[in-house]
Amino acid sequence: MKEITADQLRKLYIDFFVSKGHKQISGASLIPENDPTVLFTTAGMHPLVPYILGAEHPAGTRLTDYQKCIRTGDIDSVGDPHHLTFFEMLGNWSLGDYFKKEMIGYSFEFLTKVLGIPVDRLSVTVFEGDAEVPRDEEAAARWIELGIDPSHVYYMPREDNWWGPAGETGPCGPDSEMFFDTGRPACGPDCKPGCKCGKYFEIWNDVFMQYRKESDGTYHEMARKCIDTGMGIERTVAVLQGKKSVYETEVFQPIIHKIEELSGRKYGENEEDDISIRIISDHIRTSVFILGDQKAIAPSNVGQGYILRRLIRRAVRHGKKIGIDHAFLSSLADVVLSLYSAPYPELEEHREFIHEELLKEEEKFSQTLTKGEKEFEKMLPNLMKGNSRVISGRLAFKLYDTYGFPIELTTELAAEHGFTVDIDGFHAAFEKHQELSRAGAEQQFKGGLADHSEQTTALHTATHLLHAALRRVLGTHVGQKGSNITAERLRFDFTHPEPMTKEQIQEVEDLVNDAIKRDLTVTCETMSLEDARNSGAIAFFDSKYGEMVKVYTIGDFSKEVCGGPHVTHTGDMGHFHILKEQSSSAGVRRIKAVLEK
Repeated sequence: MKEITADQLRKLYIDFFVSKGHKQISGASLIPENDPTVLFTTAGMHPLVPYILGAEHPAGTRLTDYQKCIRTGDIDSVGDPHHLTFFEMLGNWSLGDYFKKEMIGYSFEFLTKVLGIPVDRLSVTVFEGDAEVPRDEEAAARWIELGIDPSHVYYMPREDNWWGPAGETGPCGPDSEMFFDTGRPACGPDCKPGCKCGKYFEIWNDVFMQYRKESDGTYHEMARKCIDTGMGIERTVAVLQGKKSVYETEVFQPIIHKIEELSGRKYGENEEDDISIRIISDHIRTSVFILGDQKAIAPSNVGQGYILRRLIRRAVRHGKKIGIDHAFLSSLADVVLSLYSAPYPELEEHREFIHEELLKEEEKFSQTLTKGEKEFEKMLPNLMKGNSRVISGRLAFKLYDTYGFPIELTTELAAEHGFTVDIDGFHAAFEKHQELSRAGAEQQFKGGLADHSEQTTALHTATHLLHAALRRVLGTHVGQKGSNITAERLRFDFTHPEPMTKEQIQEVEDLVNDAIKRDLTVTCETMSLEDARNSGAIAFFDSKYGEMVKVYTIGDFSKEVCGGPHVTHTGDMGHFHILKEQSSSAGVRRIKAVLEK
C-alpha cells in the first residue's frame, strides 16, 4: 500500500478521472450561491445539485473536482482525534452518462491499482432494500465480480446507505460505501463497517441516483440516472499513512508544531492539552479558509460570520488554556497559507485580509472577556443575598451565550467569591440550545438545495438586473459579494464604501423596472471564461484554464457568468422594489428586495 500525501492524493484522483474522460471543474466557494438552506458548502455535490436535477453543465456529463467543505453541526465535538469542521472532498459525477457498473469499476481500480490498497483490506456496504425500494443486488454483484470477497459485502438499511432527495421530492437513490480494515481486532461478533470501534474506516461513497421520489411518497426509476461520489482527503490520507488520526498527518502536523512552539506544550503528552491543540489546529484552518474564500467573509454576529467568530474565539480560549497569553492566530495562519495556497490561490490573494481580521477579532474577544467579567460583577450582589453558594447552570449559560464568556472563566470567578457553578445545569442548557439549533438546521436543509420555483427563478434573474443597475448608478467598482434567495425575497451583497442615497436607490429601482417592462429576452451561451470576459461578461471568480462556463445575457442590459436558473424574458417578473439598503460588513453593502405581482 502506498503512503500518499494530501497533495499527491488530490492530483492522483483528478488525473485518474480525467483519464476516464472527465473534465476537471473548479471547486466552488464555501458560501453557497443563492441557497438559503445551508450556511456553507457541505459536500462536493452541493454546488452541482442543479445539474443533477437536469440542468446541462457547460463542461459536459463527466465531471471531477476537489471541493473545500465546512460542516458546523459538530463544532463542539472538535477536539477528539477525528472530528473536523473544514475538510476537502474529492468527487466525480456522471450526469446521465455512465452508471453503477462503470462507477464501481472505477472505484475498485482507483483503490486497488492507483492507491495500492490490498483487496482483502476492503469492505463495502450496499442498500439492503425496504418496502419502497428493492435491495441493491446489482451493486453487490459488481463488487464480488471485481474481486471483493462476498463476506466483505454488507447489506445496510436506509439510514446508512441511501441519499436524498435534497428536498421533499426529487432524485435520490442507494449508495455504496467503501471501508478500509485497519487491522484492529473486531469489538465483537456484530462488528462491521460503520461500527464505532475503529476497525473499519470509511474512505469513499458512491451514490447511485436512480430514483425519483414523488410527492405521494412513491419512488420511480429515472431514465436519466446520475452518479455522485465523495472521498474525504484528510481521512483517506490518514488511512493510507497508517495513522490513527488525521491530526497525525502532514495536513495538521506543521500547525501543531507551531502551537507547540508558541505554548511550550508538547502534543501527545497530556490529553487535556491535546484536546486544546486539536481544537486550535482545526479552527485556525477553517477560519483561514472562510476569511480567504472568494467571498471573503468577516467575523460578525450573524450567519457565516457568526460561525467564524465562534471558531476564532474558541481557538483563542484554548490558546489561553495552554499558556499562550498574546495574539497568536496570525502566525498560525501563515502555516495554513503555506500548506494550501497552491491548490487554493484565493487564500494568498486574501492574505492581508486574513491577518487583519484575525488580529481584530482577537482584540475584540479580549474586550468581550473584560465585559463578561463586569457582567459577572453586576450579578454578584444578588447572588450574595441568596442562601445558595451555587451559580445556576442557566445563569452560567447566559454568560456564555450572550457575552461569549467561557464556562471555565465563570467557574474561576465563582471560586474566587466562594461560589461553585452547576456544571450539569450548564451542560443541560447548552444541550437544549444545541438541539434547537440542530432542529433549525435540519428544517432549513429540508427545504431542499434546489428550489427552482417560478418565484426563485424570477428573483435570481432580478439579481442580475440589480447588479447591472448598481454598476451603472454607483460605478464599475461594484461587484457581487454574495446573494441569498428565498421564494419571498432576494438579498444581494456588493462592494461599495458608503451608504446609498435615497436618490441612488430610486434610480437603481427605476432602471431594473424599466428593464423588466421592456420584456428583454434572456439568452444563454456556453464558452470559456476567457472568452466570456473578452465578450464583456461580468465574472468575479477564477477557473481552470479553458473551463467552460454559462453566460446569461439579458437584452442590452446585463451580461454575466452564472449557473442559472433564469426566466426566458423579463416581462412577467413583476414590479421590483428595494425594501432595505444597509451595511453588511466593512466596504460591503446589502440590498433586500422583492418582486411584487
